[in-house]
Amino acid sequence: MITLRYAAGSDVGRVRQGNEDAAYAGARLLAVADGMGGHVGGEVASAAAITAVAALDREQPDDLVATAEAGVRQANQRLRELVEEDPSLTGMGTTLTLMLWDGPRVALAHIGDSRAYLLRDGDLYQITYDHTLVQTLMDDGRITAEEAARHPHRSILLQVLDGGDNPDPDLSLRDAEVGDRYLLCSDGLSGVVEAERLRQVLAEVDDLDEVTRRLIELACEAGGPDNITCVVADVVEGPGSDTPVTVGAAVPS
Repeated sequence: MITLRYAAGSDVGRVRQGNEDAAYAGARLLAVADGMGGHVGGEVASAAAITAVAALDREQPDDLVATAEAGVRQANQRLRELVEEDPSLTGMGTTLTLMLWDGPRVALAHIGDSRAYLLRDGDLYQITYDHTLVQTLMDDGRITAEEAARHPHRSILLQVLDGGDNPDPDLSLRDAEVGDRYLLCSDGLSGVVEAERLRQVLAEVDDLDEVTRRLIELACEAGGPDNITCVVADVVEGPGSDTPVTVGAAVPS
């Protein structure tokens, strides 16, 4: 029996006053959301998205990808309802990256610039695509990766969940292997810590709670300019974790 062992952590960072990130880790679902919108909008958006998709953790779907996509659309619908209830939230939005598991199969749904990574056999792979202006400029060959890291508009997102019509997440179905380690994170981590440093921690630290602490520490040491959230999960044979974990803005106050 292939299962997941997981841990999650979130930190406000060194600059922000509040935490607009949220994340969930459970036996079937891993998810990270990074909210935006100022005032309380960002934390409302990320918390609402994570709360909406958390129900997927209790399902055993026949079609993983369709169910993951439906979860994204349900989260988007919840944002729309919240804006209708409180127009002051107009303009809020959130990224959403989620993985829905069924044994060795995993559906990945993604919108925005939070990221998912796979560590396999010591190598780290980014398995999501950043929906950002600078990524588009890189794709077009107009800037390099080094220039993108310093670009004044690197935070401009081209796609988010905002309650609008027809969200268009990236969707895929992947095969997991025992020994794989996955990282889902907000750009408060991936935007300031180089991929090689991420790989080193993921490859060298066994304890998952320690991994999340080390990653958050690295982001804070790099200045912690944004909220920092990460979910780490190991694909294992036999018993996995059995208690869901919620962190960040999704934790009830």
